[in-house]
Amino acid sequence: MENNRNFFITIALSVLILTLWQVFYMNPRVEAQREAAKVEQQRVEEQKKAADAANPGAGTPAPAPGTIPNAPGGEVVTAASRDQALAASKRVKIDTPSLEGSINLTGARLDDLKLKHYTETVDKNSPEIELLNPQALPTGYFAEIGFVGNDKTGTVPGAETVWSVDGNPTLTPSTPVTLTYTNDKGLTFKRTFSVDSDYMFTVSDTVQNSGSSAVSLFNYGRVTRYDKPAVASTYVLHEGLIGFTGTEGLQEHKYASVEKDKQYQPGKSTDGWLGITDKYWAVTLVPTEKQPFQPRYAYFEDGRHRYQSDFLTDAINVDAGQSATVETEVFAGAKEVAKINAYAEDRHIKRFDLLIDWGWFHFITKPMFWLIDTLYKFLGNFGLAILATTVIVKAIFFPLANKSYASMANMKKVQPKMLEIREKYADDKMKQQQAMMELYKTEKINPLAGCWPVALQIPVFFSLYKVLYITIEMRHAPFFGWIHDLAAPDPTSIFNLFGLLPFAAPAFLPHMGAWAVVMGITMFLQMRMNPAPPDPTQAAIFTWMPVIFTFMMGSFPAGLVIYWAWNNLLSILQQGVIMKRQGAKIELWDNLAALFKKKPSPAE
Repeated sequence: MENNRNFFITIALSVLILTLWQVFYMNPRVEAQREAAKVEQQRVEEQKKAADAANPGAGTPAPAPGTIPNAPGGEVVTAASRDQALAASKRVKIDTPSLEGSINLTGARLDDLKLKHYTETVDKNSPEIELLNPQALPTGYFAEIGFVGNDKTGTVPGAETVWSVDGNPTLTPSTPVTLTYTNDKGLTFKRTFSVDSDYMFTVSDTVQNSGSSAVSLFNYGRVTRYDKPAVASTYVLHEGLIGFTGTEGLQEHKYASVEKDKQYQPGKSTDGWLGITDKYWAVTLVPTEKQPFQPRYAYFEDGRHRYQSDFLTDAINVDAGQSATVETEVFAGAKEVAKINAYAEDRHIKRFDLLIDWGWFHFITKPMFWLIDTLYKFLGNFGLAILATTVIVKAIFFPLANKSYASMANMKKVQPKMLEIREKYADDKMKQQQAMMELYKTEKINPLAGCWPVALQIPVFFSLYKVLYITIEMRHAPFFGWIHDLAAPDPTSIFNLFGLLPFAAPAFLPHMGAWAVVMGITMFLQMRMNPAPPDPTQAAIFTWMPVIFTFMMGSFPAGLVIYWAWNNLLSILQQGVIMKRQGAKIELWDNLAALFKKKPSPAE
């Protein structure tokens, strides 16, 4: 009975956590979005005023707030294949240890990028991940840097500008590529692309004014995407438009929310980053010149529907005979924890670590990942690292668990007295409760102590689930035997005897792999360490809960199920040792034997 009371307490704690999440996180967030919508027009007016107050020498009004020219929306998808789309324009090859692809000389776009170290499936012969794709494809996705001009500047680089290659035709970590474009007003644009050995591009634009008068222009950057993930993200992970700028800080806009509200426009900023993120990959822009810029997160429905994170700087003034330089960094690659943290620190990118969605409980999730990753470096297998992490967590909480199990053992010893009290005061629940409390006080028993081993497991469970779900380090990480991806469900199924029968398990049946069955058995054994409750309802819960959890956990990542099964086994051993030391009877064998005994008929 006490064990089931702990189960109900655990459920209550879980509901409390979800309630607190809704009240203190989701509700304020929704309210903030509503408030942002209300003040959007006010921000537009403020930006106009700020632009009017800009250097009068520019003599040019700012473009409409958030406006990026030549936004490609009406084009018809014409490419029959990716190769055909790439062949439609001249390109500069990209070849680094981590990336391969090309720069489109029309618009100087990054619209062809593959990740060398990551494949679509666990099969090593599977195609590489295609992160960026040309606009002509249904999966069009690109990053672009350009300028907004006026009559005095003439035509400035944008989506349709055809650039010329100056010198080296291949971009590598040791060989930058320089592109040039000269317009009819005497402005020469020189763009230099450089890239490191991982996932960061640096785009440096120099504007040389050979004309006779000063000019003013605006720099923009955008990440544009025409599709979205086929499988919607869960509540534990953000996918969509993202950024960290200005006083508002982190901005996260899911595809569904931006489709509804069309655009979000936080205040101006002089630092930060913005872009689009997937579960494991991201493309972001990082303006680096401390030039004030206006960020925006938008959804467009004109022509082709598309999602876009973009920025537009304040006016950049270039006197006659002078030049000006503006620089933007572009991250395009896998969200590897160590590399993201290194970029944040080495390049001073404000809160770039938030590109990885560690969640509300980051103070637990981050240390959990660090521990697993550190153990992986010693053990060489993430599955073994998870098992070792479980042992360490159990060791950390051993004093509290020891005290809890000892209290449970003492409670078992006074079980006869508790039954006597229930029988004596069967018709008076108040006196029964008072007598029970007096018994607890006399025997120095804490009736709630038994819930702590389970309650402490909840945050560990959630943090491990988060780590397995969001970190790319866990993606396609193998264990032993049939587990080739700890972040995916166990591929076996009990419905075809784990592959022994020559057919696939029917899709309409719940997924339940071998490790889920192991988890269910260990959970069943752990619960049978305690005496069965006398109440029929509680006894039914006592019996069926492992079965329910077995079906429920079948669709969870295999690494999480392995953790739960291993944790159950350690708990059985720990509880058995403590109960033996306390002189309390271990009910496991009696409970198992009772399952096979003939039940007496009602007449008997």
